[in-house]
Amino acid sequence: MKAAHDLPRSLGMLDATAIVIGIVIGSGIFVLPNLIARSLPSAPAILAVWVVAGVLSFFGALAYAELGAMLPATGGQYVYLREAYGPLCAFVSGWTFMLAVLAGGSAWLAVTFSIYAGYFFPLTGAAAKGLAVALIAALSAVNYVGVQEGAWVQRTFTGLKIVGLLVLIGAGLLSSRTAAPAAAPPLAAMHFGVAMAACLMAYNGWSYVSFVAGEVRDPQKNLLRSLVLGMAAVAILYVSANVAYLKVMTVAQIAATDRVGADLATRTLGPVGGTFVSLTVLLSIVGAVNGCILTAARIPFAQARDGLFFARFGEVHSRFQTPGFAILCGGIWTAILVLTGSYETLYSYSILAAWIFYTMSVAAVFVLRRKLPDAPRPYRMWGYPYTLWLFVAVSVWFMADALVTETRPSLMAFVIVAAGVLAYRMWSSR
Repeated sequence: MKAAHDLPRSLGMLDATAIVIGIVIGSGIFVLPNLIARSLPSAPAILAVWVVAGVLSFFGALAYAELGAMLPATGGQYVYLREAYGPLCAFVSGWTFMLAVLAGGSAWLAVTFSIYAGYFFPLTGAAAKGLAVALIAALSAVNYVGVQEGAWVQRTFTGLKIVGLLVLIGAGLLSSRTAAPAAAPPLAAMHFGVAMAACLMAYNGWSYVSFVAGEVRDPQKNLLRSLVLGMAAVAILYVSANVAYLKVMTVAQIAATDRVGADLATRTLGPVGGTFVSLTVLLSIVGAVNGCILTAARIPFAQARDGLFFARFGEVHSRFQTPGFAILCGGIWTAILVLTGSYETLYSYSILAAWIFYTMSVAAVFVLRRKLPDAPRPYRMWGYPYTLWLFVAVSVWFMADALVTETRPSLMAFVIVAAGVLAYRMWSSR
């Protein structure tokens, strides 16, 4: 091992796009529509909230594209916050994402993988946890031995999940079954807020491609292209899936089922539908977990290079040219979260904390345009400053709404951030 050189730029635009799509599309589109249908009374309202959430997420992606083209370094979001607000903010962001957001999310997805795998063969509690840990270990090993190997897995499983979703959408849209129209009750603003929050979470993950910005070839162009193409593809798939759901099922039927995707497949494809959806979800989760593992290790890598974390995390493997030690430790920590069952609590607590840093990162476009006005900017955020402030305003509303409706998890998010501040103070005083 040695830390004498940086990670090679070996990821192309297709790889970066697969990271965006693969991480964003997990299992949410198959299960979240029922929560949204419980909050919104009509098909137009449901489709509107998915479109609005997609547009807002797209605006956030455009901000990251400007920052990534300006600062195309490994660590992405961590680097943007460091340059805009200083090392304390960057460290706390890295702390939150490394220990809670990405690890907790990966663990949750791995456990969900074991649940859906139970459709094909029965699993006891211990066996289910073992399968989840095995998934984490296998994907960590793939990314340990090479970024190209990790990128190949990402491209493969992202492609398979897109195919699966397209088949599901096509089955719904081409089906002769049509839900009977129903009168819609009045729409309450509070209910729209709940639905919007769920949609924003379904679009979550587009920022993670920034963590590998230092390994993307021609990042000044390819980061923008991957974010635009990736988020456009996700939005089209999400809206199309909901059109298919609403064609075959009424809003009340969607609200009453916990597995909307499986219900649609069973209604349109028959008994084989449940098997098809379970397989699609498994493929989707593999792509999402692989993307999280691929990107997560780059945060402590960047922090270590800045002297804000243990130096070994900043080493590049002499043979595989990956942040091998960071990947290994990340996999072990995620496995611990799976085995202890603490992942669900930790991940739910970290959601608000993550959005704090998303919002600050997007606002960093404004800060850095004033702080570093002469820095080269190969791409400038479209619609600035209106698109930027719209994203920030909605994000502030989203966080305030979470603080009111989910008070305990939201307060715990501030505990995670405060712990990061304390850790930075302790680290700086060494």
